[in-house]
Amino acid sequence: MAISVFDLFKIGVGPSSSHTVGPMRAGALFVQGLRERGELEQVTRVEVRLYGSLSATGVGHGTDNATIMGLMGDWPDAIDPTQIVPRIADLRETNTLKLDGRLPIEFVWARDMRLLDENLPYHPNAMTLIAEGEQGELHRDTYYSVGGGFVVDAAQAASGVLDADQTVLPYDFNSAAELLQLCKQNDLSVSQLMMANEKVWRSEAEIHTGLRKLWEAMQECVNNGLKYEGTLPGGLNVRRRAAKLHRSLQEIGKPNVIGSTMSAMEWVNLFALAVNEENAAGGRMVTAPTNGAAGIIPAVLHYYMRFSDAVDESSVTDFFLGAAAVGILCKKNASISGAEVGCQGEVGSACAMAAAGLAQVLGATPPQLENAAEIALEHNLGLTCDPVGGLVQVPCIERNAIAAVKAINAVQMALRGDGEHFISLDQVIRTMRDTGADMHDKYKETSRGGLAVSAIEC
Repeated sequence: MAISVFDLFKIGVGPSSSHTVGPMRAGALFVQGLRERGELEQVTRVEVRLYGSLSATGVGHGTDNATIMGLMGDWPDAIDPTQIVPRIADLRETNTLKLDGRLPIEFVWARDMRLLDENLPYHPNAMTLIAEGEQGELHRDTYYSVGGGFVVDAAQAASGVLDADQTVLPYDFNSAAELLQLCKQNDLSVSQLMMANEKVWRSEAEIHTGLRKLWEAMQECVNNGLKYEGTLPGGLNVRRRAAKLHRSLQEIGKPNVIGSTMSAMEWVNLFALAVNEENAAGGRMVTAPTNGAAGIIPAVLHYYMRFSDAVDESSVTDFFLGAAAVGILCKKNASISGAEVGCQGEVGSACAMAAAGLAQVLGATPPQLENAAEIALEHNLGLTCDPVGGLVQVPCIERNAIAAVKAINAVQMALRGDGEHFISLDQVIRTMRDTGADMHDKYKETSRGGLAVSAIEC
C-alpha cells in the first residue's frame, strides 16, 4: 500500500474526517458509480443506513448532513461549508433531494435516513447506500470510513486491500526501522526520502505547490477561527475562546525567539484552539491526519513559521514530508481512526506527526526525528475518544492545544539526545494498535462512556 502526503493531508470540512468528510465522499462516490453504470437517471429513491459509530455520533458529527451533500454531488474539498445548513433545511422542508445536484427525487428524512444500532464487519464506521427505481432496487453499496477521510467499499474491505494504490516507491518502508535504514544507506534525511517517493506521483514543483496550498488552507482556517466569538453549534453552549485569547496575546507581543516561553506556549494554544473551534463549527479544514486532531500540526507549524529566524522556502515542504512519514507508519501499522483505536489514533498520531515535522525543520537527524515522534506518541497511549454529546468539542478542542505543546516538548527532548532511546517508535505504534484492540467500544467515538457519560451524570 502506497500512501502519499496528499492522502494524509486533505482539504475538507468539519467537524470530523471519518464522520463528515468520509461519508460525504462515500455519497459522492455512490452517485459517481450510478452515473458510470448509466443508472442515475432511473433513480426514484435513495435510502441511507448508518451503522456503528457513524450511527452513535452521526448527528453530532454531521454524518447525516454530509452524506446527503455527497449524494447531491458535492465533494469535501470543493463544497462551500456555509451552504450546508440552508440546503439541508430546504431538503427537510420540501422532502426533495437533488441527486447529483440536478435530479429531484423524494427524500423523507424520517423514513430514508436510518441510524441503526448495530455494527457491520471490518470497521465500526459503516454505511450502506441503496438506490431504487420504478422496478425496485437498482444498486446498493456499503462503505467504511476508515479514518482521515479515507473511504473503502465493501469489496475492498472484504479483500483486505484498503487502498487501491499499489504504486512501487523507490524507498518503500513499512516500519520506522526500515525508514531509518533507508535514510542511512542512501544518506538521506526523512524529508528527502519522502520527496523521492512523492515524485513517483507528481513533479517536485507540483509537490511544493500542493503543500503550499495545504499550508495556506491551514492559515486561512486559523484566521477564520479568530474572527468569531459566542458559542459553538450543537447545544453544549461551548464558548469560543480563540478570538479573546488573540487580543490578549497581541497586547503582550510575540516572543522574539523560538523557545519554551510561557508566551510562546500561549500562541501555540491559540493556533490549536482557533483551528478546532472552526472545525467544531463545520468550517473549511485540512485533515491532519484527521479533523478531530486537525489543530495540532497547524499549531506547531505556525509556531515554527512565525517565531523562527531559520524559515526558508523549503520549511513548509520539509515539515509536511517529515510529518507524513510518521503518519504513514501510524496508518499502516495501527490506525488513525478514533472509532477503531480511540483518540490515541487521532490526537496521538497527529502529535507524533507534528513532532516529526518540527524535528525535521530544526535539523534533526533521522534517529532524532524518530525519537521525537516516539516520545510524542508514547505519552498519548490509551487516550480514549469520548466526545460529550457526540460533538467534536469537549474534550477535543483543548486536547489539540495540549498535544501541540506536547509535540514541541518531545522535539526539545529528542534534540538534546543522539537518537538512541529505550522504546522504539515501532514498538509504540504496535502498542497503540494493541491498546485500541483491547479498548472497550464505549471509549471509541460512540459517546457511551468516559467524559461523554460523566458530563451528563445527575
